[in-house]
Amino acid sequence: MREKEFHGAASPAPRQTTRLRLRIPQPADIHFLAELFSRPELVAHRPVPRPDSPEESAARLARDIKHWKEHGFGRWAVETEGALIGFGGVTISRDFDGLNLSYHLQPESWGRGYATELVRESLAFAFDDLHVDREIGLVRSANAASKQVLEKCGFRFEREVMLHDAPTNLYAIDERRI
Repeated sequence: MREKEFHGAASPAPRQTTRLRLRIPQPADIHFLAELFSRPELVAHRPVPRPDSPEESAARLARDIKHWKEHGFGRWAVETEGALIGFGGVTISRDFDGLNLSYHLQPESWGRGYATELVRESLAFAFDDLHVDREIGLVRSANAASKQVLEKCGFRFEREVMLHDAPTNLYAIDERRI
């Protein structure tokens, strides 16, 4: 996939699902993001399961904002009932073929179907608005909940890859199956 295929391909307008409002991340989101990535349960499935430093969180938010500016899409800030609960969406993968779907939601929101709702909206956006042929999701073997969400939304296990020096399951969906 070539990056130029996507430049300016989407509208930065917020999106709404049944329960979620998806908007472009803003610099003011840094406090929530830093707190989110300081949570041990959120970073438990990383190769090195340590929380982000404030500088790492700031760099993460800056990358997400830059992706939006450069490509017209990216990971959204995810809100429900007027409160920010996480970040997620699709970004250009530099390592694998397909747009990379990723999400991080605060642990208090787990088990309520928000991840599935976000993934389904991300798929609809990628296939219907960006007209992509393929999306991928990268999940650590121990992260059973995320594997279940991807499978529920039509992703299929493709192969194991190395990501940040750790084995990771690559799931893919090559057509809209939702």
